[in-house]
Parts: sequence; structure tokens; C-alpha cells
Amino acid sequence: MMRKDGACPHPSTPDVEGDLLFLLDSSGSVSYYEFSRVKEFIADLLRPFTFGPHDVQTSIIHISTNPTMEFPFDRYLSSGAVQHAIRGTQQVMGDTNTGKALTFAKEKLFTGEAGARADVPKVLVWVTDGFSTDDVSRPMQLLKDLGVTVFIVSTGHGNYLELSAAASQPPEKHLHFVDVDDLSIIIKELRDSITDVIQAKRLRATEISSSSFRLMWPKLLTRDTGYYILEYAPTGEPRRKVTKQLTGDHTTILVGSLAPQTTYEVALIPESNERYIPPQTTRVTTLEEIVSPVRILISESKPHSVRVSWSPTPESVASYQILYGPLPSNSVKLVVVEGSQNNTILENLAANTTYLVTVTAIYKSGKERALSAKACTQEENSKVKHLRFEDVGPSTLKASWDPAGGDVLGYRVRCRRQAGPSNLLSVSPQIHSVLLSNLTAGSTNKVCVKPVYKNIPGKGLCRMVRMQPASPVRGYQHRLSA
Repeated sequence: MMRKDGACPHPSTPDVEGDLLFLLDSSGSVSYYEFSRVKEFIADLLRPFTFGPHDVQTSIIHISTNPTMEFPFDRYLSSGAVQHAIRGTQQVMGDTNTGKALTFAKEKLFTGEAGARADVPKVLVWVTDGFSTDDVSRPMQLLKDLGVTVFIVSTGHGNYLELSAAASQPPEKHLHFVDVDDLSIIIKELRDSITDVIQAKRLRATEISSSSFRLMWPKLLTRDTGYYILEYAPTGEPRRKVTKQLTGDHTTILVGSLAPQTTYEVALIPESNERYIPPQTTRVTTLEEIVSPVRILISESKPHSVRVSWSPTPESVASYQILYGPLPSNSVKLVVVEGSQNNTILENLAANTTYLVTVTAIYKSGKERALSAKACTQEENSKVKHLRFEDVGPSTLKASWDPAGGDVLGYRVRCRRQAGPSNLLSVSPQIHSVLLSNLTAGSTNKVCVKPVYKNIPGKGLCRMVRMQPASPVRGYQHRLSA
């Protein structure tokens, strides 16, 4: 299958979870071209991964005179954001103090302060031209002592013995020598090796909501070698424990019907008929329930209809009931829409009428929540028609219009002069014409008339009036243009 841009889509990686740090040689010993190719390599390497607090997180440290962090692990939590950040990474220049950068990684990056997680695998990928001005072996060993898996990609002619000692063992799996123009050759092999390290090897929860979460775990059994016992209960409430039996080919299950903002103790017990496999446990806290509706918006008001919108629309809502009736009457009508819908149009309404609209969310649990708002329909024919002009003098016009429909409180007439100040006139509803004076000969002026109502905005009508230049024969002629 091809994408619209003609490129083949990258297959997604299997379930992985880890903190992946790139040590990027940003010193003056690397050319701009080489730096750009390495950025492309890192972007392509990361493209299939899913990023987030329960998936992969990544960061970059620049090797320079003094190390700098491009962004912390928890800054970008989507593939698009990561790709954008890598494209925007700029070369720092300076000396190639790799040892300093490794010490910086140990003290600053692989910490909670930089968004690293304590209970996930850590991977370091060092892309180098094989040269460093300070000692690498000791700070690299300290990182490996912390459990960090080290991959090295050398684009130069670095010392094989030194680099193989710095990489994790065995070197044939963790050390690559490749020309900068051929980096793409090793992408799949390196990605597979990284995936082996950060493959989820424990019970964990994803897709956490206010009423559910998904449990995932590594393949410990098969359908033929055993089964799983899954137990979960709110912390401190063992009497509410739920027990499920799952076949051995399961590696995931969606757990639902949970209470919001509640911490659950979860245990997965493999029952193998071949060997003992210890239980896996985790603790999961459901999210705060998203309440709906919290906002109602009335729009597209017309004489006989209005649009009612609301938000949010959480998955826990089965449907919405919209009750509406004119005020102060007690008569109401009912409209029911699906829980995924966030708006509807109320029709067959009376013009120039205030309605009370109540939107009620009917939750799948049976719970209900309602919110009300007022909606006003428009006057019928709430606009001015047939705006006309008549000469009165060399600089004066008479503007006349047909009356607007409905209960008009008055009219506002605005004249925007090309030359001179604009002015606004307000007249009573019985008056349907005004005199416009002090209009400059040869000028173009804009005249607008708008009806005024109590509850709704009236619709105005505007026309342009061009005054002819003064002449000895007819000094007050004018021409109208729509």
C-alpha cells in the first residue's frame, strides 16, 4: 500500500517501551553535510515507533565543548512531533568532548528530571566519526553499570578495540562501521536490535481512561502450555476483586466497567504445565471522569430554527436528550441523538421567541447530567429592503427604505464619507427616510441602514453613493452603484 506522497508506509514496531537517547556528534569535526545525513538516519530509525509515557521516549545530547540537551525525554510524545524536532536540530560546533557528554547523560538525562522513567529499559545510540578529545571508557562504563544498553555507529575510521569495548556486548550486535552515505543500510538491523532491548517484558497498562484500561504483557505461554489467571481490585478493597481466566495465547485484554479516579492492584498469574513462571503485578489509576455536557452553544439562529451544540462527548455517554420549549410556557418537545453526536438543529420554532433548551447526557452506567441554556429565534423579515436615494441639493441626499418586518425598535443609519467624518443616526421605527448632508462633490460614500430589535440583531442593507463633480449646469448630480 502506498501513501499519497508515493512513499511506502513504515510498518509499526511491536509493543515496545523504553527511553532511547542519541549521542549526536555536533562538534566542528563533523561537516554540515555529515550532520544532515546523521539527522536523516536518526529520523528514519525512529519513524515506526509509537511515542508516549507508556511507549517509547527519546532525547538527544549534542557532543561539543560542553554538552547540551536538544530536548528532554518527555517533551515530544508523538511521532510527528519527534520528526519535526529532529529536522529542526542545529549543529552546535566546538570540541568533541564525548566523555563530558556521557557524564552529562548519566547525571542529567537518565533521571526523572529529564523525563526518564525508572522502570523501563534504557538505550544509548552514539553516532560518531570515531574521534574524541577526552576519555570515553570510564563514563561509558558507568552508564552500562546503570543498565544502559549502548549501540555505537561509527561513520569514520575509529579504533575498533576502543569502540568495541565501549559498546555493549557482543560488539557484532552493538557496533556498526558504515560510511555516512550508507547509513540507511544498517537501519533495519539496528532498529531490530533496539526493539529486542525495549520489547515490553512486564505487565503494563495502556489506553487508560476513566472507566477502563488495556493490559499488555510479553508472550509467556501458548494455548497448549497453560493459561492465565487475571485478578484486579481497588487498592485496599480485596472484597471487590474480579478474577478472570484467559487462554495461554493471550498477551492483552481490555478491562472495563471500572470506577474513575481509582487505583487498581492487578496481578497476572501464569499457570504453566511445563515450568514455574512468577506472577506479574502492576498498579493502575483510572483517569478523572470526563463530565458532559459542560458547555452549550446556541448558533445559526433563524426565525424557525436554531443549532444547539455541546461539549465534550466522552465515550461513556450513550445518548443525549434535548428538551426545549418556549418561555414562559411549560410545553416541551424532545429530541434524542447518539452519544457521539455533539450538535443538532431544533426546527419548527416560533419566530422572535425565547426557548429554554436542556441537554441531558445519558451515561452507559445509567447516570444522567443536564445543562440548560436560552435560545432566541430571529424576527421574521428582520432586514431592510430597497434602499433608495434622491437628490435634494448639491451636497445633500435623501435616503429612503422600505420598513423591516417584526417588532422594530428603530433604525440606525450610518454614512461613511470618503471625505470628512462618518456619522451615525438613530431614528424611530415610524421613520423610513433621512437627509444626508455635507457630502463632498466627486466623493464616494457608503450608506447602511439596519433595523434594531430587542432580542436579535437586525440585518442591514448598504449601498455606495458616488457624487458627481460640481458643474456650472448641474452641480448636484450623482450616480448610484450597488
